[in-house]
Amino acid sequence: MSRADIVSEESTAIPVEAAANGDEAGTEGLTGPASAEAETSGEAAETESGEVTPDPGETETEAEAAQPTRPRPAWRSLPALLLAAAVLLTGAGVWFTLEARSAASTPAAANLALTDVGATADVTSAVTIAMNQIFSYSYDRTDVTEKAAAAVLRGTAKDSYDKLFAEVRQKAPEQKLVLTSRVSAIAVQELRNGHARLLVFLDQSAVRADNNATDSAAAQLSVTAEHTDGHWVVTALEPR
Repeated sequence: MSRADIVSEESTAIPVEAAANGDEAGTEGLTGPASAEAETSGEAAETESGEVTPDPGETETEAEAAQPTRPRPAWRSLPALLLAAAVLLTGAGVWFTLEARSAASTPAAANLALTDVGATADVTSAVTIAMNQIFSYSYDRTDVTEKAAAAVLRGTAKDSYDKLFAEVRQKAPEQKLVLTSRVSAIAVQELRNGHARLLVFLDQSAVRADNNATDSAAAQLSVTAEHTDGHWVVTALEPR
């Protein structure tokens, strides 16, 4: 038997007890290739058993990651929310300003009923007085109403009114009829270039002196008026 064979047999004759128990003395006595082989064998044993001793540093990192994340207090987000709100309000202000300028440049802006308070009040007053006069009469003074109508009516408005009032002149004296009309509401729908369109509501009360009968009613009219010779005249009357 050669010396190499003897060394080989001695290397494999390590007691099983010492290998299983990881005898520190036997391990510390190994140097060189034998020591490396022992370390490799220990790593292989760990791999086969499936149990790996965790690194303390890695364990601490995993423990920190496993901890639940605490929600950020709401008060800490207030500055950001206030800043966002300020940006939104600024944007809204700019948008409304642009919309107002755009509306002012549209044809609707020429409607003075939306912008000229004085002109609107002027035509409202003139038409109110005209409606109260021409739709109020007394059977014994129909001429007063006719004169008022001649002063404020023009065009188709005068033509249609004259036809209606012809019946009044005929029937009112027989029934001794007195009609009183008052504008209860009036709205200027359009006002531009001396032309106005209005919506008028009338409350009317009729009394027959021959039998003391009374009656009341409401009327609604679309009125067109024109500014002529320094005053407003009615050019169209349409019952609604």
